[in-house]
Amino acid sequence: MQKIEAIIFDLGGVILDIDYNLTRNAFEKLGAKDFNEMYSQAEADKLFKDLEKGYINEADFYSEFNKCTRLSLTPHQISEAWNAMLLTFREKSLLFLKEIKSRYRLFLLSNTNAIHYYKFDKIYNQSKRAHSFEEYFERVYYSFEMGKRKPDDEIYRHVLEENNLLAASTLFIDDSLQNVDAAKNLGIQIIHLKPGINIENTGL
Repeated sequence: MQKIEAIIFDLGGVILDIDYNLTRNAFEKLGAKDFNEMYSQAEADKLFKDLEKGYINEADFYSEFNKCTRLSLTPHQISEAWNAMLLTFREKSLLFLKEIKSRYRLFLLSNTNAIHYYKFDKIYNQSKRAHSFEEYFERVYYSFEMGKRKPDDEIYRHVLEENNLLAASTLFIDDSLQNVDAAKNLGIQIIHLKPGINIENTGL
């Protein structure tokens, strides 16, 4: 194994606790049956992929969601249910990032969207902070700002090339198997962060 010089972290399920079931349950209570077929940890339909790539704005997303589900939900109802999965930041993991920043180049690469971005920024700032979330990293990459999403090869290549990173000396940490598999296929070292394991317990 080549020496690690840079680490690319996922956000949800790695630094921020999330529970997809809470969003699924919230939407099902609102009448959106079979929501899991529209969005899950493993897959997303075109509407949610477009949202995560920034191809569709919030207003159009709410409208299209109602069309797809044949419901008449308000933007507030949809956003509240969509954000239900976002829980709290892992404070020990944030401290760990601070500890290892002098040893590695740190990056964030997250499949996220504008609705979630505003919510997790609010969650982060509910606690008194010495600095912004982005300051833990050299660069942060959000799919909705890039027009790309994991596990497409191009999003990993973008981060590597823009920062002059060698795949073999870069580590990628994500809780979704399809995302780490895609990175591994590009020669990036990987850690699949399974439930119950935190980044501070990975031996870095």
